[in-house]
Amino acid sequence: GDHRYEIFKRRVLQGKSVPHYAAIEPSGDGLMIVSYKPFKFVQDEDDKVEENDNAKATNEKKDPLYYWQQTEDDVTITVHIPQDVTKDDIKVRFSPDNICVTLKDQPPLMEGKLYSSVDHESCTWIIRENKSLEISLIKKNEGPRWPELIVGDTRGEFIMDSSQCSEITESLMHLTSEVMNPNPEKENPPCNAQELEECDAFLEDSASLCRFDGDLKVTHVINLGSNQYLFSVVVDPREMPCFCLRHDVDALLWQPHSDQPENMWEHIATFNALGYVQASKQDKKFMACAPDYSYAALCECLRRVFIYRQPTPLSTVLYNRKEGRQVGQVAKQLVATLEANDPILGFQATSERLFVLTTKTLFLIKVNPGN
Repeated sequence: GDHRYEIFKRRVLQGKSVPHYAAIEPSGDGLMIVSYKPFKFVQDEDDKVEENDNAKATNEKKDPLYYWQQTEDDVTITVHIPQDVTKDDIKVRFSPDNICVTLKDQPPLMEGKLYSSVDHESCTWIIRENKSLEISLIKKNEGPRWPELIVGDTRGEFIMDSSQCSEITESLMHLTSEVMNPNPEKENPPCNAQELEECDAFLEDSASLCRFDGDLKVTHVINLGSNQYLFSVVVDPREMPCFCLRHDVDALLWQPHSDQPENMWEHIATFNALGYVQASKQDKKFMACAPDYSYAALCECLRRVFIYRQPTPLSTVLYNRKEGRQVGQVAKQLVATLEANDPILGFQATSERLFVLTTKTLFLIKVNPGN
């Protein structure tokens, strides 16, 4: 009708990964994001351009200002100089503890305190045919290696020759062994990586949960580590969606509470062994759980749907033969096979039913028909 809507403010958050979970707080005063790469607020288009320029500058590795080598007796420095610089334009000043190199009337190209003292009267410099300045410093104390040339100067690059590499390797040989874990404690045997199953492996990058306030400033950052994000579900329409994380073999459901700063994320349900089970399903496409936590479910790309019920009390007595104890409750796994070969496009769980959408059909699976 006569009503018009206009955008009067536009705020942009940028990140280098797709967010697994993103939800605005019911009050509109904040935003929560779960992602592998952090998101940050972009002020405006000018800042965006400037930020990209800074990123390019950081990514472009600058060539070293000088290269240096050393032996037990001396240090050799090589500096590239412009084509139009002549011998008369170069000034090199040596002192027992300092060096200063100047080209023409410009500020010093190299200047500072040397790592160790030199015999400054024996130090020399020449211009090579490839238009490089070569400086030779004679160490006052023979033997000790210099970890740096000029104290605090990181603009140079140290070049080590093959003989020095071999020498250092030999000096470290006593710290290594050809046998992996040669003296393990019998009581504490080392972990054997070959015994780990494929579903025990986690992604190297760890995800983070980040909260932004109304001004898009970060108020909370939580490193989720190996607690892999699994899925999200709306349990209470008045609250933000819950998100489910893998905690070791289990899957824990967390409810965000924007109005409770002291308890902003509440653990509301646990699905035993779901974290382990879902990892073994290589062809999984969607995961969900019932809003009343009575079951969790996942589906593959085609046909199969797995339903994991929460443990329920048994009507008859059941004993665990190995441990000799009575089992009071069991958790059931159900498998439904759809009569269709079309790809599954949608998956939604309610407390009573599971809705599965393919390209041609909407399937309804009654999970808790008694409810």
